[in-house]
Amino acid sequence: MSVLETFDKWKGFLSERVDQAQNTGMNNATINNLAYHVGDYLSTQVDPKNSQERVLKELWDVGNEEEQRALAGLMVKLVDKG
Repeated sequence: MSVLETFDKWKGFLSERVDQAQNTGMNNATINNLAYHVGDYLSTQVDPKNSQERVLKELWDVGNEEEQRALAGLMVKLVDKG
């Protein structure tokens, strides 16, 4: 089962990646920038697998770059444990 099959799996996967990045000393600006690039890739290359991902894609698609970066930052904040 792909991490994109359920939103909870996706959030868990993203949380683990954010934790790993923080543990290597990556700062929040860099993490948010990477999240933006991942979001851009997912929006253009991956079909949403559930309703939550569909909403995120639709929000991404109507947003400008600043709004997309804000959305990516919010996703990081959503899964950040500390």
